[in-house]
Amino acid sequence: MAKPEKPQAGAAPAKPGGGKGGAPAAGKGAAPGGKGQAAGKAAAKAKPEEKAAPVRARSAGTIPPRLRERFRTAVVPALMKERGYKNTFEVPRLQKVVVNMGLGEARDNVKVLDHAVADLQAITGQKPVVTKAKKSIANFKLRAGMPIGAKVTLRGARMYEFLDRLVNVALPRVRDFRGVSPKSFDGRGNYALGLKEQVIFPEIVYDKIDKIRGMDVIVCTTARTDEEAKALLTHLGVPFRE
Repeated sequence: MAKPEKPQAGAAPAKPGGGKGGAPAAGKGAAPGGKGQAAGKAAAKAKPEEKAAPVRARSAGTIPPRLRERFRTAVVPALMKERGYKNTFEVPRLQKVVVNMGLGEARDNVKVLDHAVADLQAITGQKPVVTKAKKSIANFKLRAGMPIGAKVTLRGARMYEFLDRLVNVALPRVRDFRGVSPKSFDGRGNYALGLKEQVIFPEIVYDKIDKIRGMDVIVCTTARTDEEAKALLTHLGVPFRE
């Protein structure tokens, strides 16, 4: 049987609690209301770090738009030689393309907006914005703030891709197509085009649409005159009627 160890000489016997007089050993932050407790509460109230917003990609895909590459390599040199521009920055270029669809029947049936928004999103590849009436008109039973249409503003890669599909795929599918009107410029280098059917775009399935709807396509350029804008669109492949 093991014998109990004898206490060393000069050593004070240990007391319960580990401190003097049986009191627990107090360290920094152990007392209630001390600095350690306050720091713990402050850390608990601290908000987590906010994540940075994702950077929006300018391009719609990994492959560069074909029409933009054609503009840089072929259209710019051709316009500089034809119009006598001395600098490449003088050459007019596309600024944006706005696709608008008016929905007057939406004041009686709001569900029409869902079909129109779905068609525009399929055609342009971008979510449309619902447009609302700015003022009330009693004769048309229209109130301010009532949704009456949808529109999409395209820039960058999506703009070139949409115009490429419009010129080379959609317009040739129009029945008895003989070209677009050369008189639809606004005097400041912008061109407006009206389409009667959305089914000319291959993205629209004819069996799934609820109604045939038209839309307006406005091409905004940096040209100062209509003549410069027409020359730009002609080189980009827009078929003008002679």
